Amino acid sequence: MSANGKVAIMMTTGLEDPEQVTVALLTAVGAAEQGRPTLLFMAKEAVRLALDGVAVGTACEGCPPVADLVKRFDAAGGRLLICPLCFNAKHLAAENLMSNADLGGTVQLWDWIGEGATTFSF
Repeated sequence: MSANGKVAIMMTTGLEDPEQVTVALLTAVGAAEQGRPTLLFMAKEAVRLALDGVAVGTACEGCPPVADLVKRFDAAGGRLLICPLCFNAKHLAAENLMSNADLGGTVQLWDWIGEGATTFSF
């Protein structure tokens, strides 16, 4: 773990693979609820999950609902950084982004990481 405890998670999968989304969100929630600054960088199909009301469903029997994980992540102070190239290519509306989401690319990701972070990719 880095000295500052930051966690950066790259997420490229959307609801086409709800189990992978669930694992990514569980990882993010776990870090954020421990008080670690946590950022989910969303690209490809994952950008849709940053829109209000899209992150729904349950991946499997016994899995927590995706919407509950999203709420927990937000409540714990987790942030979403949404690839603007992917977002705009899908003709999505920025006004529909969740309150903890911002459009930003790799420059903003590296600025946030700063001196280091533990990273995951889903």
